[in-house]
Amino acid sequence: MKKIALLFVLVLPYSLLGQKESPYTTDFLTDASLIGGATVINTWGLLVIKDKKPLTEEKLSALNAEDIWFVDRWSAGNYDEKASSASDIPLYTSIAVPLIFALNKDTRQHMGQLSIMYVEAVGLSLATFTVSSGFIEKSRPKVYNPNLSLDEKLESNNQRSFFSGHVAAAAASTFFAAQVYADFYPNSKAKPYIWAGAALLPAAVGYYRVKGGNHFLSDAIVGYVIGATSGILIPRLHRRKDSNLKIAPEVGFGYQGIGIQYTF
Repeated sequence: MKKIALLFVLVLPYSLLGQKESPYTTDFLTDASLIGGATVINTWGLLVIKDKKPLTEEKLSALNAEDIWFVDRWSAGNYDEKASSASDIPLYTSIAVPLIFALNKDTRQHMGQLSIMYVEAVGLSLATFTVSSGFIEKSRPKVYNPNLSLDEKLESNNQRSFFSGHVAAAAASTFFAAQVYADFYPNSKAKPYIWAGAALLPAAVGYYRVKGGNHFLSDAIVGYVIGATSGILIPRLHRRKDSNLKIAPEVGFGYQGIGIQYTF
């Protein structure tokens, strides 16, 4: 009889064993609209990037480091392939951080919901990145390096300095994870350390991207802010108290975007 009782306890639904309730609410229409809108904008941005014209020799000869904003001027000419490669380590680590929720018994039960939100957070930051990168002409710091060959300087990819997509993706991932942890465990004493880790990883990505000559400091900062904002915003907008939230893609004459409406 005891064995049967034990077996019964082991197969009880999670809800009867004290399943931790998710602090979030998701809605198919709202989330599908957000993910669909981000996908459309990302696709559009990538098409613009594909057709983006590379730097010409005439424009290259006209570049002058003295014309660069003083905040960025010091990094003009940076070029370090090892630093560029090193940036992948904190980047991939950042992207993998939210996967830790699959190992936690409280959050593992809500991985479907958290996965949707994670896609939204990263998708929103990348949608902003692809459009900005596609339309804004800004040469990377390495094109100012006299030791870089002409062919390397004229690569089309070198006109996509603004802003850093690597930093944006990293920040969106880590700040998303920190916000989710804070929402599941609002009284946790570990929160300051979680937030510190969330801040340091994308900062490391930014450091290596600037050192490698891929971005100026301002490009890394903008990517950091946009990624962190996306990572924090999505969980907060999905909090249960935000039941009056409406998110939907908006398309009009000459513009495409995502509309966020909250009724008080």
